[in-house]
Amino acid sequence: MSSSSTSTPTITSLATPKQVHSAVNMVLDTAYQGIDAAAWKALFSEARASKLEQFIADMFAGKHINQSEDRPALHSALRNLSKTPVLIDGQDVMPAVTQVWQRIEALCNQWVGVTDVIHIGIGGSDFGPRLAIEALAHVPGIQSRGMRMHFLANIDTAELGRILATAKPHSTRVIIVSKSFTTLETTMNAKAIVAWLKESGCTQSQIAHTLYAVTANVAGAKAFGVEQDQIFPFWDWVGGRYSVWSAVGLPIALQYGFAAFEDFLAGAHAMDLHFQHAPLEENLPVIMALTLLYQQEQHDIKAYAAIPYADALDWFPKWLQQLDMESNGKSVGRDGKPVKHSSPVVFGSAGSNAQHSYFQLFHQGTEIIPIDFIAVRQPMSDRPEAVAHHRILLSNCLAQAQALANGKDAENPNDIYPGKRPSNLLLLPELNAFYLGALLALYENRAATLGALWNINSFDQPGVEYGKVLAKPIEKALASHQITIQASADIDAVTAARINLFNS
Repeated sequence: MSSSSTSTPTITSLATPKQVHSAVNMVLDTAYQGIDAAAWKALFSEARASKLEQFIADMFAGKHINQSEDRPALHSALRNLSKTPVLIDGQDVMPAVTQVWQRIEALCNQWVGVTDVIHIGIGGSDFGPRLAIEALAHVPGIQSRGMRMHFLANIDTAELGRILATAKPHSTRVIIVSKSFTTLETTMNAKAIVAWLKESGCTQSQIAHTLYAVTANVAGAKAFGVEQDQIFPFWDWVGGRYSVWSAVGLPIALQYGFAAFEDFLAGAHAMDLHFQHAPLEENLPVIMALTLLYQQEQHDIKAYAAIPYADALDWFPKWLQQLDMESNGKSVGRDGKPVKHSSPVVFGSAGSNAQHSYFQLFHQGTEIIPIDFIAVRQPMSDRPEAVAHHRILLSNCLAQAQALANGKDAENPNDIYPGKRPSNLLLLPELNAFYLGALLALYENRAATLGALWNINSFDQPGVEYGKVLAKPIEKALASHQITIQASADIDAVTAARINLFNS
């Protein structure tokens, strides 16, 4: 394949083979990527040369593909509704996973009279369930228990204050989600919630009845005051950003019923089976990964956008940012050597709102920014005007892709659209729990594919730790209220001056 950064894609017709693919009733159209048959052949050869098929098999077999942490990346087991044995070091994990499903279903039947649920967690403990709760709230006719579902992630007390202004302490339940049960933001917010419950007149036994935990550190949760039978396990072979399929997704089942949670898992499981067994040439996660790789190799792209033409999916790009950039935002490969490519910057928001924001850059900016247009066939409301509105929404989605691909000539330079801007169209038949699960699993498997193609470990995140270490001496210096902080081994001169500025 050419690595030239000056060539431009030739936009081919929809009739060209290998441009429209489907899986799990979802359709992927790559016609506007500008990839011809010869380039596709080279891409699939490159994928096979990277031993992608073996990597996929190893991932689902529970091999220790997370080399730096010497553990599997087996979040697919959390949605393995077929209960086919999944072995880690010779031990089947499915009985433990099944037991958690049973406990989640039982809890759904136990909660009566709950008005508020406060889900405390950050990063992967927050984005997935928050996205699902928001997206499914828009499904016409969905059965909901109508609880106020609050997500508390930020250490900024503005979020805490907003939640506590409306929550009713005596009918609130609290879910503390932390794999290690040592995450600073989560533990501090949990302590603040317990203090609020005490201030509101809740007894110690009532508080114990209120608290639930999802964690791998059962001892830590018990020490905090969570009862043993209200702790849901988390395993070290599940990365935080891949954890919504575990008990981290409790809010989904509690709000919309266990059947909806099962549908969510079923959609993801169906996509996993496709990813695991489909030939590379028909494999949606692989094809999507290869379109991005192609644009990197041809145009050295540094960013891409995900634009869902569904307001219910407005949180999807935020979830995707963590998935892609935390998984693959690395400069060193699995072999310890520098890599040629890694994750581009990911951004996006719901269309058609996004058209009135940054689409100017897409059409006439100097950078080529590939786009994933995500559309849903069916309207997301049962309003009388829903069909007409949805038709306009979809026409905007299709028009933007066409304009970006084909461009427009004009005598006035300001009116020229260069065109040849690549995009995918991903079409969901409808948006419900099943297809939401399939969508998220599609992108999870694409992220893993990209990691394999780039020779990157997609399942660790060492880059997020250093700043946490540095924050500790800085917080201590801020707490001192001194305006004479000097530079040290832990605090450089610029930061010392800024601490003094805050303390003055």
